[in-house]
Amino acid sequence: MPSEDFLAHVSEDGRRSVVVDVAANRFIAVDVETTGLSPTRGDRVIEIGAVACNGAMICEEFHSLIGVKERIHWAAQQVHGITYEMLAGKPKADEIMPEFRKFIADSTLVAHNARFDMGFISHEFLRLGMGLTNPYHCTLNLSRSLYPKLRNHKLETVYRHLFGSMPADGQTHRALDDARLVARMWMEMRK
Repeated sequence: MPSEDFLAHVSEDGRRSVVVDVAANRFIAVDVETTGLSPTRGDRVIEIGAVACNGAMICEEFHSLIGVKERIHWAAQQVHGITYEMLAGKPKADEIMPEFRKFIADSTLVAHNARFDMGFISHEFLRLGMGLTNPYHCTLNLSRSLYPKLRNHKLETVYRHLFGSMPADGQTHRALDDARLVARMWMEMRK
């Protein structure tokens, strides 16, 4: 009997045929936008985006702005464009992070500069008494290995290297749009 990490096609006569390792093909690309650069200095997640993929297909998305009391540092706001006014009335981390925990379950996570994103997500989980034990991969580190001659390894640079141009309908430095870019890059980089 296959574990829950496997899907088996069972014919009408009860014979099992192809078994596909779902766990190996499932991943969730994640991105966060924050009030600043350091969760240990009190900076918080103010936007979270995630894209769940099976193989080469996006199957589900998660996104939310998150209301916080902490001020958004000017330099961070210049990057993502999220203002304190945009967060007014948005759900707080204690509402969003448990939903996010359910969304990611035990899936492998992928992020560009994963150390940053996982550090913030871990910190938000810790504040709520939850842990983050998911395995994760970093497209920034992988791009440095695969494409050492790129002028830099920023998300936009690597994406353009792989696909020629950025999607016309996205906004960089916003969590869901960046998570979509990461998902596409990860699928391409794994070929």
